[in-house]
Amino acid sequence: MTMPHLLLNYRLALINDIQQLIELINSAYRQKNENTWTTEADLVAGERISQNQLEQLFENNNFYLLVAEHKYQIVACIGLTFDDFAVEIGTFAIAPDWQNQGLGKLVLAYAETYALSIQADLNIYVMWVLNVRTELIAFYERRGYVQTGVVEDYPIDANVGTPQVDLHLIEMRKSV
Repeated sequence: MTMPHLLLNYRLALINDIQQLIELINSAYRQKNENTWTTEADLVAGERISQNQLEQLFENNNFYLLVAEHKYQIVACIGLTFDDFAVEIGTFAIAPDWQNQGLGKLVLAYAETYALSIQADLNIYVMWVLNVRTELIAFYERRGYVQTGVVEDYPIDANVGTPQVDLHLIEMRKSV
């Protein structure tokens, strides 16, 4: 499939997008197919996000969820949570059939630019990545993110899946 980059529409997610977003996020993180390189299916069991968790994110006034859609089908999402002079990037998912075509680079770049349009005095982009996801860490390093050395335990109490291997989150940052 050839990526119709120019035919993508970026917008803020709406509450009526929740079901489509749940399917997108869970398939991107927990499904395996030949395109999917972001899957955590062998690392974490269970859903990545529930309807209740996504609804709670929508209630956070400092949280923005951006979507990229093609012909009214959401093919990617990325979340921005603002805090003082930083923005945490998360809830980043590309539909499995749309992976490995450069969309992740575009969505991340769009989100970084969008974040600056919301908060012009941003200093830092922050994200948390599973320590065992070396290919994902390398992807972010190619985008200018660096590992800070900060490591946290996997958030078992956050109900985002059950680790099947020893997992930790590592912090990555990029200066604006």
